[in-house]
Amino acid sequence: MKVKKYTAQNLPEAMKLVRADLGSGAVILNTREVQVGGFFGFFTKKNVEIFAGLDQDVDYHPTKNTNKNIVKEKQAVFQDEELTKEIRQLKNMVHSLTVQSKSADDAALFIKEWENFLLSQEVDLTIIEELIPSLSNKYESLDEMERDSYDWNTWISSYLSARMAKSEFGGFHYETKFLNLIGPTGVGKTTTIAKIGAKAVLKDGKKVAFITTDTYRIAAIDQLKTYAEILNIPCEVAYTADDFKKAKEKFEDYDLVLVDSAGRNFLNRFYIEELQRIIHFDKDMKNYLVLSLTSKYRDMETIYSQFKSLPVHKVIFTKKDETTTYGSLLNLAILNSVPIGYVTNGQNVPDDMFEADADELVQALVKEKLLHA
Repeated sequence: MKVKKYTAQNLPEAMKLVRADLGSGAVILNTREVQVGGFFGFFTKKNVEIFAGLDQDVDYHPTKNTNKNIVKEKQAVFQDEELTKEIRQLKNMVHSLTVQSKSADDAALFIKEWENFLLSQEVDLTIIEELIPSLSNKYESLDEMERDSYDWNTWISSYLSARMAKSEFGGFHYETKFLNLIGPTGVGKTTTIAKIGAKAVLKDGKKVAFITTDTYRIAAIDQLKTYAEILNIPCEVAYTADDFKKAKEKFEDYDLVLVDSAGRNFLNRFYIEELQRIIHFDKDMKNYLVLSLTSKYRDMETIYSQFKSLPVHKVIFTKKDETTTYGSLLNLAILNSVPIGYVTNGQNVPDDMFEADADELVQALVKEKLLHA
């Protein structure tokens, strides 16, 4: 028997090739679907592959011999039955493969949608690449109906919250007397100090004082003094290290002393050293680094790295109300295990500030997907 293989895009085309080459006497030996092309398993094409044979010892051309014609007719009926059976099997196979292909396409689109959203939120690619396999496995574990009704926002939130577990969250609880706010210019340190001070005085009934070393901007001194007058608390200006030491001694019996340091370009190491010369960074002082959520993540990471030598005990993120992108916050918490104390979301003192909570911060990010769906 002469056996040949034929490959085409679908079964009808493959059968045409068989008939054209071997004639009506061809016998279908085997059929199957094969995947060709593609990249890493995606975007492959489905072809049909048929193995057909022709018995060269049998005369398939019409003759006047009746017995031969009868044999030929019986063979044709048998071949038709076999072909019908093969076609039915192929249809079932094609349907199954079509369902599988649709599922793979749906999964790829679903994963890509979340990937694009997280990238738009400026979540670091390292975090996204760790999340995607888990998200894909979860998707594949559900059937089509379950996928449609599943709460994917909660799943993503839970995953990211768990990744943030190494970071410490929560505000200042009077564990030390001196709280020093440091950070670059324009991030809202003075207003944040006023919010913490107002909460301590008005809500917690604490005895509070202010010290400012921001002598580069007269407006900053005036602003802090105005807040001090409103809260009826003292405020000292420290121009030198001796001034700062005297101010600390003056407020020795206070519950909380908040220090407003100069806002400068802290990408320059010189300003960190200058800050260290004026302020006594001892065990009685906690340092909270203030960063704006409107800043780029790489800049935040560089500033945090500059300040780590002080050290930084917690980070305060400001201006949440001025952005809809929260990836930088997640990046610092997950990739650098940065402890986060507070998040501010407006100018109102002391209301527009809340203690940081991993679940709430992640939900704020995921909520943006719902708002722009």
